[in-house]
Amino acid sequence: MTDLNNISKIKQILEVALLTTANPLSLDDLQKLFSEKIERSTLRMLLDELKTEWQDRTMELVLVASGYRFKARDEYSSYLMRLNPERVAKYSRAVMEVLAIVAYRQPVTRGDIEEIRGVALNPNAIRQLQERDWIDVIGQKEVPGRPSLYATTKHFLNDFNLRSLSELPDIESFLQNEIPLNV
Repeated sequence: MTDLNNISKIKQILEVALLTTANPLSLDDLQKLFSEKIERSTLRMLLDELKTEWQDRTMELVLVASGYRFKARDEYSSYLMRLNPERVAKYSRAVMEVLAIVAYRQPVTRGDIEEIRGVALNPNAIRQLQERDWIDVIGQKEVPGRPSLYATTKHFLNDFNLRSLSELPDIESFLQNEIPLNV
């Protein structure tokens, strides 16, 4: 069994790895940090401790689809945007409607999207979402013409701070315009 000093060192290594990486780290990724075998349960326990320790700080440890990552708390985002005043991608209502349809009804075809929206789909909407890596083709529907089937990606889940699609807000909230889309 690992002694207390080693546990503290392991937690520090986890913390520095998570603070210095740009991408979420899975438990498998985190195990690679150590030459000896660290049990997944131990890693989860230490990650929970880190989450608690950072509870009242400017950043928080979150679990997303691809793993764990630190992110700045929402209340600081306007300040951080001033450091990198890059143009924030603005998406049209049509693009966001397509994303919502794919997220809630996946897998869907272009025809499914057009039927739900009631209008022809601009190919740029799909292209924008694919370039952002929020949706991707996961196969073809077994019907004449074999149209592409679209679904959301792990990148989508990560960007929206979701672990799985089950964490999406209830669709009724969107229909009643209660939830703003701030991405």
